[in-house]
Amino acid sequence: MKTYINTLLLLLLSLNAACSQENPTNDPDPIDNMTMIEAFPNLSFTRPVDLQHAGDNSDRLFVVEQRGVISVFQNEQGTTDKTEFLAIENSVDDSGNEEGLLGLAFHPNYESNGYFYVNYTAANPDRTVISRFSVSPSNPNQADPASELVLMEFGQPYSNHNGGQISFGPDGYLYIAVGDGGSGGDPQGNSQNRSTLLGSILRIDVDRQNGAVNYSIPEDNPFAGNTEGFREEIYAYGLRNPWRFSFDSANGQLWTGDVGQNRYEEIDIIVKGGNYGWNTMEGFHCYNSTDCNQEGLELPIWEYDRSRGDVSITGGFVYHGPSIAELEGLYIYADFASGRIWSLDGSDQENPVNTELVNAPFPISSFGVDQDQELYICGFDDKIYKFSYE
Repeated sequence: MKTYINTLLLLLLSLNAACSQENPTNDPDPIDNMTMIEAFPNLSFTRPVDLQHAGDNSDRLFVVEQRGVISVFQNEQGTTDKTEFLAIENSVDDSGNEEGLLGLAFHPNYESNGYFYVNYTAANPDRTVISRFSVSPSNPNQADPASELVLMEFGQPYSNHNGGQISFGPDGYLYIAVGDGGSGGDPQGNSQNRSTLLGSILRIDVDRQNGAVNYSIPEDNPFAGNTEGFREEIYAYGLRNPWRFSFDSANGQLWTGDVGQNRYEEIDIIVKGGNYGWNTMEGFHCYNSTDCNQEGLELPIWEYDRSRGDVSITGGFVYHGPSIAELEGLYIYADFASGRIWSLDGSDQENPVNTELVNAPFPISSFGVDQDQELYICGFDDKIYKFSYE
């Protein structure tokens, strides 16, 4: 009888829209001796949403504040000094909870060219702006605010789902996370519409101009040269609000946390040309679809539901830092609202293992790594944290 019941359950799961990979809500027990400590107890930041290093071996960290300020400081626990690297508050619209200065990326050749890139929302009209700035030639801790070169702008129909992450991939191209335009349920159908940039991860070449456009399309982008009116910048689509992505520094895989609608948060491994299903699917589940046609869709590697107060995934990093050996090779991510942080072992993608690490008493907005790949956590208690053992 037990064998029969197990067989029946497996059959039902295979027929369910969630597929046989649907993830359980129960995690293994938390790691008992894992905790978080303030990485820089003497520093605080207003709504930090990103942390980056410049890749120039200076051992500095740059923290992005949603209001439109980037601060820089030496990566020393006892530091008491931070410097305002860039302030563009007058250009940034942070009137909505998901708007503001949202992302920072340093050019792979920053040490020689001084270029860095930002992603922010602006008003009148409401739009996302991707811009390049230059560091001051006389002060490495000060950007030149007059050096802005706008690469692209695109309209935002609502104030939410702006994505915001920008990062250079191992191929040297700039990747940009773009939400579906906002409201709820993707009312304009943007995520499945490849003639718009919304609901996508974009990939552009910032080292070559294309006429009056301050970037070009990589020749191997999935829709490069198409004749169907698809935006050639699109690398992957069908995303709702990809809040934080990162490349695994060991193998180049692109991991993304995509915020769900009402029930499920998901983690995706992004592949070129992939369609991640929104708004046909929410996680492994059908969403507001009459036929729920899953043909050609890329399903998540992991999902979790909202039964325990989790409501918004914060994508993280595959850990390759020097401090916590037991996290090596695991994807570390969090839920913004509940403060819970997990590790996901995706080495067997058919059977991933999820483990709760810690439960922070504050919202977690983002993760970042330093030049040694140590991981940091941005909290909306205005502090920066890192993992430690009790």
